[in-house]
Amino acid sequence: MRPIQPSPPAASSAATPPSSSSSSSSSSSSPASNRNRSRRRPDLTLPLPQRDPKLAVPLPLPPTSAPSSSTSSSCFSPPLNFSQLERINRIGSGSGGTVYKVLHRPTGKLYALKVIYGYLDDSVRLQICREIEILRDVDNPNVVRCHDMNDHNGEIQVLLEYMDKGSLEGIHIPHEPSLSDLTRQILSGLYYLHKRKIVHRDIKPSNLLINAKRAVKIADFGVSRILAQTMDPCNSSVGTIAYMSPERINTDLNHGKYDGYAGDIWSLGVSILEFYLGRFPFAVGRQGDWATLMCAICMSDPPEVPQTASREFRDFIASCLQRDPAKRWTAAQLLRHPFILQYSSPSSSLASASSANNQTQVLHQTHQLLPPPRPHFSSS
Repeated sequence: MRPIQPSPPAASSAATPPSSSSSSSSSSSSPASNRNRSRRRPDLTLPLPQRDPKLAVPLPLPPTSAPSSSTSSSCFSPPLNFSQLERINRIGSGSGGTVYKVLHRPTGKLYALKVIYGYLDDSVRLQICREIEILRDVDNPNVVRCHDMNDHNGEIQVLLEYMDKGSLEGIHIPHEPSLSDLTRQILSGLYYLHKRKIVHRDIKPSNLLINAKRAVKIADFGVSRILAQTMDPCNSSVGTIAYMSPERINTDLNHGKYDGYAGDIWSLGVSILEFYLGRFPFAVGRQGDWATLMCAICMSDPPEVPQTASREFRDFIASCLQRDPAKRWTAAQLLRHPFILQYSSPSSSLASASSANNQTQVLHQTHQLLPPPRPHFSSS
């Protein structure tokens, strides 16, 4: 019988690192043996893995501002000392809180301080902090600036830009050139917010503010949206029903789908028509009960501009107040509407020179990004 010969060692064993047991036994072997074991073939290389760039996932960027320590009562280190604010008088109040006109004593600068009362659990406070972080980055001449927030003794304080001429609620503007300029400023702010994926959800005259420079700015968004959802468990909707779109009030409309951007456009159209008429444009009062307002908004035809108005203005309002949200124009498209463009000039009655330049730049950018506008006028 032939003896069984031992198998030769595998060729790849030279590239395999020795185990811990073999390395301990090699310490007692000869120097020549050690030299043989330490040899490495210089021509052996490991191939680099082939990566598909289409499947690459970028790492998330770090936050814009580092959060403060968990022991701090605020969500981030405030750049302004809230204890240096002196409350002058109350300038507004509502379900979301009370707004005060305040003076920053070291600088003499005026601000609006919104104070939110009520019990808020930690999850709600954290959500508000995150929202404020987003709003602090909002920088547009037609959006009220949110400077900072402070969480002190159970109340949340939000420091806002002060608009010295108050809101546009109750204002009657039958002069179309002035109304066009005001609408253009609101649209520019709305276009900016929508471009940043921010839906306001409560556009109405009382949330449109004006200052002594005749600059019109959108206010009261973000934090109010969170509070309306969390502080009142019976209130599942946000905003004022009088200015809500039909599909938002009645979820049976539009197959139960709600587009927040289109909802903002409906609210804008109702507000602008109210400015022109000097009254709420539906057949009922805006302070009516829920059922009456729902019937007027959801079951009747959208309100129309009187025939005495220009064809451009009538078509502009019709472009906003389409029952089908898919047919409503976007903020970017409305900035190109003839009702807006025909009065856009640096000498506009409501806009300052700097604001007019900003609006012209927005319109120029919009012209480059958008497809050709839809047909403007109906056959009437």
